[in-house]
Amino acid sequence: MVAAWLCALAASPAHAQEPTPTAPEAPAASTAPAWEWTAAAALYAVPDDTNYLQPTVTADRGLLHLEARYNYEAQKTFSAWAGMNFEAGETLTMEFTPMFGVITGDFDGVAPGFLLTLSAWKLTFYSEGEFVFDASDEPENFFYNWSELTIQPTEWFRTGLVTQRTRAYQTERDIQRGLLVGLNFWKGSLTTNVFEPFSGSPTVVIQFGVEF
Repeated sequence: MVAAWLCALAASPAHAQEPTPTAPEAPAASTAPAWEWTAAAALYAVPDDTNYLQPTVTADRGLLHLEARYNYEAQKTFSAWAGMNFEAGETLTMEFTPMFGVITGDFDGVAPGFLLTLSAWKLTFYSEGEFVFDASDEPENFFYNWSELTIQPTEWFRTGLVTQRTRAYQTERDIQRGLLVGLNFWKGSLTTNVFEPFSGSPTVVIQFGVEF
């Protein structure tokens, strides 16, 4: 009698093992790259000429590169750019961005351009250039370039050589040569460039940039 009662109790639905509920799956994390922004401004102190500010804003997302500049190709002139980011290498790394820009303001035109960074050990070569096709009735096409060769012995300090070819202001030299000293802090940087430092009338360019 007792045995029959125990068998019935064991078979009762009240004591049947209930399935363990399955936790809902967490949604898959988004794999889309995030936007990366930089804002920079360069203060030009030009001897015997008007000082001016040259701001630049960039936005990157994966391969896409967008950029806006003012007072770069010429003063009171705006340019908008779009390009693609490429990276390669391990010991020697390369970052290359071919791009195309439209220029308007006191100067009108279009330009293919590029950004290039080569890095190895503590050395970095950086160059940005563009070949501007002037849209005026008497076109004066021109190649603009800013290049740096720097060594960065510590994370927060770098120094090196800089060259510039520009028509935003006039100088005796077609290609200006100079020295630079830069400081990095948190997500920002501060760099002082002195072009033709031994000429008696150097041009000083102070750059400030921040990433966010």
